Amino acid sequence: MKVFSMPMVVQFIFRCKILSERKNMHDLTIPAFRHPEKVRKPDNLQPQKPDWIRVKAPTSQGYFKTREIMRENNLVTVCEEAGCPNVGECWSQGHATMMIMGEVCTRACTFCNIATGKPPEGLDAFEPGRVAAAVKKLELKHVVITSVDRDDLVDGGAEHFAQTIRAIRKQSPHTTIEILTPDFIRCDNSVLEVVVEARPDVFNHNLETVPGLYPEVRPGARYFHSLRLLQRVKELDPSMFTKSGIMVGLGEDKQSVIQVMDDMRAAKIDFMTIGQYLQPTPKHHALDRFVTPEEFATYEKAAFSKGFLMVSATPLTRSSYHAGDDFTRMRAARLEALSCV
Repeated sequence: MKVFSMPMVVQFIFRCKILSERKNMHDLTIPAFRHPEKVRKPDNLQPQKPDWIRVKAPTSQGYFKTREIMRENNLVTVCEEAGCPNVGECWSQGHATMMIMGEVCTRACTFCNIATGKPPEGLDAFEPGRVAAAVKKLELKHVVITSVDRDDLVDGGAEHFAQTIRAIRKQSPHTTIEILTPDFIRCDNSVLEVVVEARPDVFNHNLETVPGLYPEVRPGARYFHSLRLLQRVKELDPSMFTKSGIMVGLGEDKQSVIQVMDDMRAAKIDFMTIGQYLQPTPKHHALDRFVTPEEFATYEKAAFSKGFLMVSATPLTRSSYHAGDDFTRMRAARLEALSCV
């Protein structure tokens, strides 16, 4: 039997501790590893949610079935990663927004709960096929595909988006496809053409907030670049539906929201979403206030008056919330508008 001296035991324990810490470096359930850039920031108060924001915990069989399919296909969903309040309702109906290209984002937006840092892996060549298999198994009529920002990739992941669209088309030709893309700000302009040529039914890219709040809310992005991206989609394919959204309750005023509406319409965006910002943790951007349902109704009315084909403006509105039903209504609105010309 080998006898360890006390120093050897201490060294052994120390080495185990180091190995354990290294193993946990990618454990994204640990806040310090999930958002390393926010660790030293002071805490912001998280006010109690009003009644109109509260949702029930998910318990339905449909919810657990959808979760099982996501796990079987080793897929990531923005529903879970971003802590969406609508996950119970959407998953109970078999709807899930799939997030491709990993679960670590190269940006550090102050509002977002998706893990940030350097992605630990390259792209998974088999992911588009797994996404397509899940879409087919869920029998989705409409699917939303989003991603983290991958500034470490030359094309920002544009070709991976295109491959995913083509894989879904092959397995589920009648499913309509909505994509929610990064801004491709560090890429050549040609990468946008790669995505548009894959022919998604809806091209979504969120402006997220009003331009005056970009430095503190979305520091890695540029408001007019994002706006121009959506405008270019229309130039490349005028028939493609475009969509964008913002959050309110971050510190904006009503006039700045109205200005964003005008900017979107100038870029010929078809569909606008407006939802309440919910602060994920005390380290995230402080919640300025809860916007009332009545104020959301006012925003919706104003947006429709400016010519959007579709508007969703409620406290719980998110980019992909009721996306399939909203797409059907938007398509009908376009057909009606064309028939009146």
